[in-house]
Amino acid sequence: MTRLALLLFMYVSVCLSAPWELQTEKIGTGFEGAEGPVWAKEGYLLFSDTQAQKIHKIVPGQPAKVFREASNGANGNTFDRQGRLYSCEYKSRRVTRTLKDGKIETLVDSFEGKRLNAPNDIVVRRDGHVYFTDPLFTPLDRRDLDFYGVYHFTSQGRLEVIAKPKGRPNGIALTPNGRILYVANTDEKNIRAYDVDKEGKVSNERVVIPDLPSGPDGIKVDSAGNIYVTGRELTVYSPAGQLIGKILLDEGSRNCAFGDTDLQTLYITGLKSIWKVRIPVKGSIQY
Repeated sequence: MTRLALLLFMYVSVCLSAPWELQTEKIGTGFEGAEGPVWAKEGYLLFSDTQAQKIHKIVPGQPAKVFREASNGANGNTFDRQGRLYSCEYKSRRVTRTLKDGKIETLVDSFEGKRLNAPNDIVVRRDGHVYFTDPLFTPLDRRDLDFYGVYHFTSQGRLEVIAKPKGRPNGIALTPNGRILYVANTDEKNIRAYDVDKEGKVSNERVVIPDLPSGPDGIKVDSAGNIYVTGRELTVYSPAGQLIGKILLDEGSRNCAFGDTDLQTLYITGLKSIWKVRIPVKGSIQY
């Protein structure tokens, strides 16, 4: 165990009355651009190596193995309730869905006849509604869309823009009940929230966490509604936007995911490494 983290939590929701000191364990290193961790219910972790253009697989207690070669710069990943893997491929400028038999299909690669910028992160609600961000962190020979987008791919297969922020949208996550969508904005250093109705439509855009210490990357929400924000340091906020904890890593953090059978292990990707840490509250996943 490597003692890289001092996490100060005052979780009223889980009846903790004293600060917690948690330890991170580095479970892999030597990657070129670790990103997009996601826990599979079958008992393993997947994560992207964006620069090596691979998706890796880690079975607890074993070293990382290549899950997919030639991933086209896959970044954010998630599953749906059918166990299909969704990946944001920034080099191919598309969102893909990998079926249970391994077949990869393009879910979406354009909006109104124009190619997407570089899809970044994604979440699928339990009822099949897909939400993803499309910023532009890498140069393009040709840019077709003149805006950064946050998109909704409906359960009926329609693509619609739900936001065109001035800054680049990055991480994206849903509350456990699927009724609030959070989007990280790297340039504005804030987290925005949207109400989501039963049909997947969003409304009531507002900033819930302003003035973050660094540009946010990936985000996740635990079962108590607390928001985990990766960046130079991993910060944890209450649903009301109050800072309640932080995890410090020697590489900074890029994304995170809840895992293990009880969802009480937080897996964190840095630039070159991946860590895990046990947390005092159960995580939340939509699948």
